[in-house]
Parts: sequence; C-alpha cells; structure tokens
Amino acid sequence: MSRLSPRFETYCDRYHNIALERDAAGVLLMRFHTGGGAFVWSEASHEELGHCFAEVGADRGNRVIVMTGTDAVWCETIDFASFSLSNPAEWDRTFYDGRKLLDNLLAIEVPVISAINGPAHIHPEIPVLADIVIASQDATFQDAPHFMGGIVPGDGAHIVWTHVLGPNRGRYFLLMGQELSAAEALAAGVVGEVLPAGAVLERALAIAAQFAAKTDLALRYSRLLLTQRYKRLMQEGLPLGLGLEALAAIDLLAGLEKR
Repeated sequence: MSRLSPRFETYCDRYHNIALERDAAGVLLMRFHTGGGAFVWSEASHEELGHCFAEVGADRGNRVIVMTGTDAVWCETIDFASFSLSNPAEWDRTFYDGRKLLDNLLAIEVPVISAINGPAHIHPEIPVLADIVIASQDATFQDAPHFMGGIVPGDGAHIVWTHVLGPNRGRYFLLMGQELSAAEALAAGVVGEVLPAGAVLERALAIAAQFAAKTDLALRYSRLLLTQRYKRLMQEGLPLGLGLEALAAIDLLAGLEKR
C-alpha cells in the first residue's frame, strides 16, 4: 500500500450521512442514511458523497465497495429547503459538488456493487453506475425531482439513463417521470438480479467476498476498463448538463417569485 494512501481510521467516522465498515478482506460497506434512518437527499449529503467517494477511492486498502441504503429505502425523499439555488454564486457550489460526486464515484478503481434495498427515486443514477447492480423485489426506480418538477435532468441522469435504457427509452423515463419496478428494471437491463426483500445486502456481500478472492490487479484493472466509457460520457456531458440545469432552475425560481 502506498505511503500516501489514507488510513481507513482517518475517515471512517467523518461523514454524517454515510456509515463505513470494512472487513479483513478489504470489502468496504457504504450505508447511506440520515440520522440513522432512511437516506434523505440534501445539500449536506450531496456534498458528503463526493468527498467520501474521493477518500474511499484513494484508500488502496479498499478492494471491493458495496453501497446500500437504510430501512428498506435507497433514497426517496429530498430536502429541497436545504439547497440554495437562486443565483449563479449559489449554483456554483452545487455545480462543483455535482461534478465531484459522479467523477469521484467513477474514479474508484475497484469493483463497486449496489445493493438497492428499496425505492430509488432521488438520484437513482448513482446506484445504477455500479459495476454490479442488484435490487430488492420491492425496489422502484424513478427520476423524481427533475423534469416532473420543472427542472432539467442535467446532473448525470441524462447520461446514465439514456445509456442503460437506450436513447429513446431513457428520454421517456426522464421526461415522463416513469417509475420502473424491480422486475421491469431487470427486463430492461438496469439491474442484474432481483431478490426477496431483505436478502439483497447478503447477496451483495457474498458477491463482494467472491470478488475479494481475486488479485488486486484483476480488481483494479477490470474496474478501470469497464468504467472507461462512462468517464468519457461524463466528461462530455456533465458540465453542460449541470449548467443548463442551473439556468432553467434560476429561471423557474424567478418566475415563482413574481407570482
């Protein structure tokens, strides 16, 4: 391990919305939560995810990553009031955090597994970006906070969903507010497995243990290879998407204020 690689103990308790636990084989469990309960999307959690992904990716003691939610929910609630998005200066923070969140997730150089334990309606593109995506049978997928609320789906959703569903089905999903069941997501190729409620994390950890038996180079280089296209797509489309989302959101807020 590099002398510059951070030690797990230096960051494992740093985050309010992410519980981190690592076993002896280097399998790191990231459990998203808010106050110990279901994960709520907020300005604080938006900022934390990008920083946490960076530290997790820099620690070469992490050999496989498992992401999951809390209380049978991945994320279905957003705290709109926590965001300040009325002008360019305020949007600059979200613009920065939004790029770092997805860029740093993709920069993790070991396999990432998503154990989607329930509804994923707020930023479902995050778990879908994992190398292995498995879901509980009661999981559902929807891009709830964007176009249905008059906001451009430009913070990575436009890249991920048109990639995993295909151009036409992806645009339909985003613009129509379509909700996919776990079975529909499996049929569409969004997830690799659907399991009974309560079994998804156990299955994810079993896959992680299987992966952890591989060599470090097999793990790292497979991840590098399989994320190459996503990195290129993010580089091409994420800054533009976030910029257009900001412009439309500022316009929407200005219109609401005039009423």
